[in-house]
Amino acid sequence: MKKIAAGLAVMLLAVTIFQPSDGYAKKTSVAEIDKQLKQLQQEVQEAKAQQEKAESQTQEAQHYKNKTNINLQYVLQQVDQVKGKMTEISNKISDTEESLNVTATELDEAEARVASREELLGSRVRLMYTDGAVSYLDVLLSSTSFSDFLGRTDSLKMIVDQDQELLVQHKLDKQTVVEKKQELEGQYAQAKQLYTSLENQRSLLKEKEAEKQELIAFYDKQIQESDDLSEEQNEKLVKLASERSALETQKDKIKAEEAARKAAAAKAEAARRAAAAKKAAASKASSSSSSNSSTAYAGGDGPFLLPVGSARISSSYGPRTHPITGEKGKVHTGVDFAVPQGTNIHAADSGTVIVAEWYSGYGYCVIVDHGGGVWTLYGHIRKGGIKVSPGDRVNRGDVIAESGSTGNSTGPHLHFEVRIDGKTVNPMPYL
Repeated sequence: MKKIAAGLAVMLLAVTIFQPSDGYAKKTSVAEIDKQLKQLQQEVQEAKAQQEKAESQTQEAQHYKNKTNINLQYVLQQVDQVKGKMTEISNKISDTEESLNVTATELDEAEARVASREELLGSRVRLMYTDGAVSYLDVLLSSTSFSDFLGRTDSLKMIVDQDQELLVQHKLDKQTVVEKKQELEGQYAQAKQLYTSLENQRSLLKEKEAEKQELIAFYDKQIQESDDLSEEQNEKLVKLASERSALETQKDKIKAEEAARKAAAAKAEAARRAAAAKKAAASKASSSSSSNSSTAYAGGDGPFLLPVGSARISSSYGPRTHPITGEKGKVHTGVDFAVPQGTNIHAADSGTVIVAEWYSGYGYCVIVDHGGGVWTLYGHIRKGGIKVSPGDRVNRGDVIAESGSTGNSTGPHLHFEVRIDGKTVNPMPYL
């Protein structure tokens, strides 16, 4: 044990001897921290650029997805129209087939008549062949009397008329059947062609539908990837802000140890005053009622300056009924100073600005890090009213912003908070 203790003593002595001067060490450390802060600022800008790019990609992908959905609906309507046309054509095909069946029956009957006529004509030709050709003149000249001549003339005329009519009907039947058959076959072929065309069209529309579904899946994937990228950049921005705050804190500790000790002393003094105030309030409880949210604050002797002077306090720290949501028992995390729009807001103490932008329900907001884990927050600043930027060093009493009514606010005022190690405390003992 003695050897170990002696070794440690020698090491400590060597460190003491060879350690560089305090000023030089601080100078080097501050330079390194400034370099890291500059790099962090660059990373923040890159992360914001990536976030904006991701949001732009998400909007673009959503636009094309919506457009694709519209096109898909149009294609589906076309599919329905094609189906209707196919049904119509199918009905036409059925009608055509039925008409063809009727025509086929009529054709069979006509062909039967033609065959019958041809058989009759054939029998007459055979008869003329076997008995020899007999001229109509011979028949007339062989008449035995004038009345016989007239009778034979009428008979011959009837035979000639019948033969002529037979030939005419025979020719008309054959021509009509051929033409009707050709016409119906043409209609049937056309109907079949239309049906085939519609089938091809439906196949094409199915392919388009599949293509649209693939596009929708693609844009869904793009949107998801862009959302993931945006969320990743959000997390990165929060991380970078934390790192920047840590570096600023480290820089403040190196450059202003006295400020840190002052903050620690302020904490102790604030605790003492808070205890004294609590004790005084308890002793006076029997003779006076507790002050409400509109009681004017008569302080001003605390370690921090009043950020807007001796303005009326419209809402104090602690549980209250929320003025917007109406929720009862909601803890008010600071004090509200009732001041007109555009009133100058002063830094309660010297420190480094770590937030100077829109901050959720606080609206436009400034947060100053005073070292030692002590922060002050100034909320509901009007648009364009922030006078500082993250990383700026401000002195006690400097104008850092102008009052407004942004965020969750019912009217112009300043919301002021004091935070110790990130947790809100009653600001009154510090003012």
